[in-house]
Amino acid sequence: MNVYEQVIELAKRRGFFWPSYSIYGGESGFYDYGPLGVMLKDNVIKAWKEAYIAEGGIMIDTPVIVPESVFRTSGHIEKFSDLATECPKCHNREKLETVMKAAGSDLVLKSEDEADKFLQDNTVKCVKCGTRITKAFESKQMFKIPEQVSSGNLYLRPETAQGIFVNFKLLNTVFRGKLPMAVAQLGKGFRNEISPRQSLLRMKELNMGEVEVFVIPEKKFWKDLSPGEQIKFAPKNGPEVVSDVKNAFEKGIISSNAMAYFINKTYNILKSIGLHHGNIRFRQQHDDELAHYSVDSWDAEALLDDSWVEVVGIADRNDLKKHQDATGESMSVKVDDRDVIPSIIEPAYGIDRMALSLLMHSFYTRENGFKVLRLPERVAPYHAAILPLVNKDGLDGLARELHEKILELDPYVYFDQSGSIGKRYARQDEIGTPYCITLDQDTIKEKTVTVRERDTTKQARISMDSLVEHGILTNPDIRKFRESLQ
Repeated sequence: MNVYEQVIELAKRRGFFWPSYSIYGGESGFYDYGPLGVMLKDNVIKAWKEAYIAEGGIMIDTPVIVPESVFRTSGHIEKFSDLATECPKCHNREKLETVMKAAGSDLVLKSEDEADKFLQDNTVKCVKCGTRITKAFESKQMFKIPEQVSSGNLYLRPETAQGIFVNFKLLNTVFRGKLPMAVAQLGKGFRNEISPRQSLLRMKELNMGEVEVFVIPEKKFWKDLSPGEQIKFAPKNGPEVVSDVKNAFEKGIISSNAMAYFINKTYNILKSIGLHHGNIRFRQQHDDELAHYSVDSWDAEALLDDSWVEVVGIADRNDLKKHQDATGESMSVKVDDRDVIPSIIEPAYGIDRMALSLLMHSFYTRENGFKVLRLPERVAPYHAAILPLVNKDGLDGLARELHEKILELDPYVYFDQSGSIGKRYARQDEIGTPYCITLDQDTIKEKTVTVRERDTTKQARISMDSLVEHGILTNPDIRKFRESLQ
């Protein structure tokens, strides 16, 4: 099995995520987060949110149901669709680009007529059963809510961005009329995927963290750039390069200061949650790939097995003027005594894809065959597990007492007294718990415990009083032990 298949197996068995409604046969494109998955996802979200609050960003929360008029203005009603195919024999549906790539063609077709002509002039087969496909159809990507008593049609949002755009003037007033301004929103998005697959990579209901950075159009400036880490860039015109963002901007690889800054911001967030440096790159979309609202876009991609997969899209878009023209409501801001309609740099984070990428980048198998998730402390579901070596001689009661005291400082600590100590270590390693704290006979005599570190499996003795006073992640004895291993 490849890493993806092993992670999917582990995720279901250990309670990270699994297909929804499985006892009824399942429903393609929907996944449930289990107990560990909820905690992992929440920690990913926390890292994302804190990173943008530290930038001075502000938050908003808007409805998932949106009037048609908003999406007609934004262009989604007309343009948010894919060309698709359906096999005449097995009725398997796929994106047109999927079956064309399988046939060896990277041609981008824009209309049903173009697609039909290509399919009739070339041999393109169903990826499942091999039957020839000769027709394509347009598949709308938004879910329309069935007719209700309402002022008009309603849709489930495919992005959270429009909720920010229509509130721009209110938000800017809260922000005291200043630019640049960053507004972030976490929420659900809904997309009528033609062929949802690969678990959290392509779903009909997804978790999104979108940030709209409003900047002065002629500057597109956020903050001064500093030399940073070397990052892989795949520009649309030219070979892949490795550079820091400051040099990439100065050499014209990246079009604006704000785009460069938030590419670097995105890289740092992905790395901080546990994605590997060498398995992250930023690919600039070609002109024929751009969404209808975008004039430039870079995808942060994670290498998953042998494929690069988008986890964050960073777009340069300009939606505010459309809403101003449609509603008559001014979307301008006073800048140096002139009216300016801001441009927008949008880092849009796929939380589910980040979570899956994190699990895959963290997964490895030891020589003894045991599986481990090398999750950073900040995103691991549990920070530590309390383990009595045996369930007698008062050790189990002492361990429970210690656990209850630590919970007052840190609720993310697990108690496990079932099975051999080796099996308990293996269980915690497999779900990514950084530390196991074992109580043994010396604990009763000396009031000390054994701390075992997940990645090296090395151990150290520390006092129980230290745990009760400082907890786990901020414990100076554990930090000293961890530093000695590096």
